[in-house]
Amino acid sequence: MIRPLARLTALSLLAVPLAAQAPRQTAVLAGGCFWGIQNLYEHVHGVISVTSGYAGGAGARADYQTVSSGTTGHAESVRIVFDPSVVSYETLLDVFFTVAHDPTELNRQGPDVGTQYRSAIFTRDDAQRRAAEAAIARLTGSHAFPRPIVTQVAPLAAFIPAEAYHQDYAVKHPTDPYIVINDLPKVAHFRARFPALYQDTAARP
Repeated sequence: MIRPLARLTALSLLAVPLAAQAPRQTAVLAGGCFWGIQNLYEHVHGVISVTSGYAGGAGARADYQTVSSGTTGHAESVRIVFDPSVVSYETLLDVFFTVAHDPTELNRQGPDVGTQYRSAIFTRDDAQRRAAEAAIARLTGSHAFPRPIVTQVAPLAAFIPAEAYHQDYAVKHPTDPYIVINDLPKVAHFRARFPALYQDTAARP
């Protein structure tokens, strides 16, 4: 079971100054099946769009069938476009480690097993790499989890959007047993853990 981050205060939810960052930024994260991760981040205030897709493997093309084989090196991922004047990259990482998935599970999340479901942060520049590594070091040092964090931090080579039927799957199929059991609880946990960040109207990719 993931333990809540210690001493996460409202100050950590404050966005960085607008003048210090570009109007829009992009984060690419992998934490198991992209259905739930996409749905969760669409409820984060300051997020503009979230797209399900594939990252971390070789080649600039990918599809669900080949990625599901576990032989491509790709992981199911989400591309998050956000407004850094509203929500910071560091806060997106807080959500990632706290409620989006279990970063101590190696090559799996819940019922989904394989390298395509690994925990990973695909960084776009040195600033994102440093932020990801700092977050992992902080959580490790504070013993926030009972087991070691196995999240991969790697430079983003390419993000390949998934097929149309995967986009907003949780929104389109809210009664799907997989969504009900594995994904809706993440949104409820997020709303309880980060009430200042929660938005009722989800962003759309």
